[in-house]
Amino acid sequence: MIQIAILGFGVVGSGTAEVLTENKKLITERCGEEVSIKYILDLRDFPDHPLGNRVVHDINVILSDPEVVLVAEMMGGSHPAYEFTKAALEAGKHVVTSNKEVVANFGAELLSLAGRVGVSYLFEASVGGGIPIIRPMQTDLASNQILSVSGILNGTTNFILTKMKREGAAFSDALKEAQKNGYAEANPTADVEGLDAARKIVILAALAYGVSISPDSISTEGITRITSDHTATADKLGGAVKLIGHTERIRGKIYAAVSPYFVPASNPISHVDDVFNGILVDTDMLGRALFYGAGAGKLPTASAVVADIIDILSHRTAERRLPKWKRAEPADLADTADYACRRCYLFDGCPKCAEKAKKALGTEDCTFITDTKFAVISPVMTARDAALAIEQSGLTPIFVLPVLD
Repeated sequence: MIQIAILGFGVVGSGTAEVLTENKKLITERCGEEVSIKYILDLRDFPDHPLGNRVVHDINVILSDPEVVLVAEMMGGSHPAYEFTKAALEAGKHVVTSNKEVVANFGAELLSLAGRVGVSYLFEASVGGGIPIIRPMQTDLASNQILSVSGILNGTTNFILTKMKREGAAFSDALKEAQKNGYAEANPTADVEGLDAARKIVILAALAYGVSISPDSISTEGITRITSDHTATADKLGGAVKLIGHTERIRGKIYAAVSPYFVPASNPISHVDDVFNGILVDTDMLGRALFYGAGAGKLPTASAVVADIIDILSHRTAERRLPKWKRAEPADLADTADYACRRCYLFDGCPKCAEKAKKALGTEDCTFITDTKFAVISPVMTARDAALAIEQSGLTPIFVLPVLD
C-alpha cells in the first residue's frame, strides 16, 4: 500500500480525496498498488467526513513519517504552502500541487530542489484546472519550438464577459451573478484584475521558454474597465472580447502579459464561453493546438491532481527529467512597446474623422458601429508605432484592444 498526505482540505483537497476514493480500483490498477490517504493537514477538523480521523494539524507529523512517499498540496496562497512544499521535498517526498501562486513565484527553486533530492514536483492542475496542458507541453510538444501561447485562463472573467456579450449586462451585474453562482469569490480582485491569469501565463511561459518570470513584472490588465462599447464593437465586428494571457519571444526575449483582447471569430478561442478555458499553443512543426475544457471546479481540478499522483507512483523506479527553469533577469524580458499585433480602436466621430484615423493607421479596415462611433483595425504594428500613429492623428480613441488573430 502506498501512503500519501493531502495538505489543505478545501474544494480541491476534498475533491482529490473523492477522486482517489471513487476511482480506487482504477487508480490501484494504474499504480500497481493501492493508494491510501494516511494524513490530511488542515487547520479545521472534519468530524463528519469519512476521512475525518486522518486530519492532523502539524506538518511535522507528515514530514517525519517515512511511510508517506507523496504529498498533494492544495492549500492555496504562497505561505505556508511554499514552506511546507520545500520541507516535503527536502524530506525526500514527491509533491504534486494545484497551487498556481506557489508555482509561479517559486517554481524554479522548487524544481531545482526536487532534482537535487531525486524526487518529483508536478503541477498539472495549476493551469487550466482539469485541462491537460502542462504535460503535453513538456512531452507531446517536446520536438516543437513554442512560438506563442495564448489563452483564456480564468473561468470567472470568461463567464462575466460571456454574460456581457449575450445579454448586454453591465460588468457589475455580471460579476454579481458570477458570485451568486459560485464562480467568483466575495473578493474577486485576483480574477477580475487579471492576477490569477498572470500567474498562469507565467507558468506557461516558463514551460515554453525555460525562463521563470515574476508575475509582478508583467503587464497585467483585468476586465473592470470593459463596457458595452467594447462588447458591442466586438459583436459588430464578428468576434468577442476575451481576457487573454499571452506569451511569445520578441527578438530572443520573453514577452508575457494579460489583457482584454478583441478575438475575431476566425480564432477558435473566440468561441470559448462561460466558465470554460481555452489555451492555444502555436508551434513551428505542429502548428496550432487548442486545449479546451473546464478550467476550474472541484472534480476537474482534482482529476488533474490525481493524474500527477498516478504519474509519479506508476513510475517510481524511473528517473524523472524535471523541467529546468532559470529565474528571469531584466535582460531576459522584452520591452512591451515592441509587442506587435493588430489593434482594434473605437472612436467617436464622423466619416471625415474615420478617414483621418484610417490614414494615420495605414488601413482601410473601418466599420461604423453606430451613426457616431466607428472602429478601425490597424495592420500589425508594435505598440510603440501604434501609439505614435494615434498621437500624430490628433484623435483620442474611446478604447484600444489588441487583436488575437
